Amino acid sequence: MISTTKLKSVDFYRKIPRDLTEASLSGAGLSIIAALSIMFLFGMELNSYLSVSTSTSIIVDKSSDGEFLRIDFNLSFPALSCEFASVDVSDILGTNRLNITKTVRKFSIDPNLKPTGFEFHAGPLPIVNNHGDEVEEEHNEGSISLNSDNFDKYTHQHPILVVNFFAPWCSWSNRLKPSWERASRIMRQRYDPEMDGRILLGKVDCTEEFDLCRRHHIQGYPSIRIFRKGTDIKDNHGHHDHESYYGDRDSESLVAAMEALVRSLPTKSRTLELEDKSDHTVNAVKRPAPLTSGCRIEGFVRVKRVPGNLIISAHSGAHSFDASLMNVSHFISHFAFGKKLTHRMMSELKRLAPHLGRNYDRLTGQSYITDHDHANANVTIEHYLQIVKTELVSTRYPQEVFEEYEYTAHSSLVHSVNVPIAKFHFEPSPMQVLVTEVPKSFSHFITNVCAIIGGVFTVAGILDSILHNAIRLIKKVELGKQF
Repeated sequence: MISTTKLKSVDFYRKIPRDLTEASLSGAGLSIIAALSIMFLFGMELNSYLSVSTSTSIIVDKSSDGEFLRIDFNLSFPALSCEFASVDVSDILGTNRLNITKTVRKFSIDPNLKPTGFEFHAGPLPIVNNHGDEVEEEHNEGSISLNSDNFDKYTHQHPILVVNFFAPWCSWSNRLKPSWERASRIMRQRYDPEMDGRILLGKVDCTEEFDLCRRHHIQGYPSIRIFRKGTDIKDNHGHHDHESYYGDRDSESLVAAMEALVRSLPTKSRTLELEDKSDHTVNAVKRPAPLTSGCRIEGFVRVKRVPGNLIISAHSGAHSFDASLMNVSHFISHFAFGKKLTHRMMSELKRLAPHLGRNYDRLTGQSYITDHDHANANVTIEHYLQIVKTELVSTRYPQEVFEEYEYTAHSSLVHSVNVPIAKFHFEPSPMQVLVTEVPKSFSHFITNVCAIIGGVFTVAGILDSILHNAIRLIKKVELGKQF
């Protein structure tokens, strides 16, 4: 057994009897200063321990989503009809995808960007194989010329009015003209407007009746519209019942389509003609006409991680467009790359790197709306976007990888002789930013706290010793002078 005396001999902190110690006013002051210093330095060290520490590096992009990049967007075009609005994607590798509809939705909006409440279910335009009769023959006009003065009269007079909105300069309109007049003559013979009157075929020259064509949102030529009696007035759900015809344009196909329209008429009573027919089947030949002249396009597309273009424009393989009348002004509600950031991802992003996230949706709220006059005709709006990916590694969620794409944007308005487009040119960077959270050791924190306490105590003791000896020396000098 080790005796108590031997144990006491290894005591590092031997005590001086209290009666042998001497307190001083200067020592008390230094003790207070030392205590306050220890508290302040401890607080600073604790704050440093609790704060987030990260390291940032630039590495070659090693995306977990492979070679594809997702683009989410919500764009409003006050003067581009959903009937012809097309979302196209292309890149420098030669990829071209036209009129993407699977992941894109369209909603009719008015010129003030207010939604009408209905989604435009147009889908891809069908391929028109026959654009007119192959053999042109001498013909008399069989369709009625319509204008702003008599249009409403004929619309309310006949249960079905089919109208060809055309432009004389349009090649597709000129190819349709012979078959349209021939089909009109055949239908007049079968359903005489004076004796029967169930159906009538008319035509509108949009170069002369500009306001009438604009009222019915005609943007492509020729556009064939089907008007049913009484359905130019919205029902309780705000739904229009006139439709667009996209079928073949030879006289035989037109006559067959007109006959189908006549067969669809109710025969029990005339009041049935005025009822809502919102449950009509939408097929490849007949579809609802656009409710307004504007369109909101939202959704996403997946593109290759190479420089490319996202283009929104009026597109059709069987219609012509007057470039001087097209307006692709737009308002951007959302435009972002990569996966959608959840609330948890955004909060973790702000915790690790507060400066990030500002350019995640840089174009949000930007308006590129121009008044369509002579100076702003044929204007293509281009956006040049440079994308940089940031990847975060968090100690809270070690199994998850947080990815965020930021981009810079430069926009311009370019005059062109072609049909105007809205073009988003994107260029992903081959490098990425890697932000890694650096964990802090608790043992390192304790070591620093001990160093603070011991260091301040030692320094204060040295200062107290110097001050005490100085005071004693001064007193000795004063006593020497007295004697």
